Amino acid sequence: MISSRNKSLAAAALVATTICGTINAFSTRCASSNHHHHISTTSTSLFSSTAQEQEQELFYAAAGSPSVDMNKYNLPLPSCIENWTAVLQAETSMQSAGIFLKAKDSELFVDSLRFTIRRSGGLGLILTELAGGREDGVGITIIEEVVDGGNADGSGIQPGDSIVGLTVKKSISKGINVEEERVSVSTECLSYDATIEALMSLPEVVSDDDEVTLTVKRLRRQPKISVKLQYPPSDNLPDASIELFAGENLRRAMLTRGIKLNDKFAERFDSGGMGDCGADGTCATCVVSVGKGMDLLSPMK
Repeated sequence: MISSRNKSLAAAALVATTICGTINAFSTRCASSNHHHHISTTSTSLFSSTAQEQEQELFYAAAGSPSVDMNKYNLPLPSCIENWTAVLQAETSMQSAGIFLKAKDSELFVDSLRFTIRRSGGLGLILTELAGGREDGVGITIIEEVVDGGNADGSGIQPGDSIVGLTVKKSISKGINVEEERVSVSTECLSYDATIEALMSLPEVVSDDDEVTLTVKRLRRQPKISVKLQYPPSDNLPDASIELFAGENLRRAMLTRGIKLNDKFAERFDSGGMGDCGADGTCATCVVSVGKGMDLLSPMK
């Protein structure tokens, strides 16, 4: 349930100069009021701020770089409120243990985006809490509104996004050298109060040029592709149409939807007698020719 108290506090806090933000670093560790900080030092200069919507260099493990504008698949705020949830995950070789955001609907997915905005004058974001009230600070907090004219306005950040990390940089003079210190805090799956506490733990703003990088998670609909299939004339079978999710293996997707691919020579590799060798290329007797839309497919491995 959305609390009006949280709305008003968010408006006051995030627009106020005192805590105007620091948001970036995608970190998967969170779920506690004892926020994880990371500090690193590099020799570089401060970067300039931008008010334009920032283009994302997206890459998906299963599908590669998208060939369409992924903003077409964004959800409106009410749908985000309805579909955000969290899951407790054990440690794996790919990810630390923790509590992470997840979509309730299997036809949605969670995307990660980064935005860099100015800190001076506040972030210009209003937050609201979807779940919270726990002593350990675990919860779900999302962006309810991007304030018109605020630092986040026009950046590409949208209502329904959830801030999962913040990073600020500050320059430190050491003799003739200027070093840059980076301070990061993770805020994924935190309550409203714990999120505000994390924001306020960041170094204060010292210059109008100070910037913060926000990593947000966003709910999106899974892109779908319509595929028209035509069998060889000798098979005397009607054309078929199927719908695939982006990133699906083309051959496996067709097999699971009942599309016959193999010929009689392939049946010897299939214990079930259905002519499926397991999609590992064992029999090397089935061929799919892509007549149109090859640009929508990832490179063959």
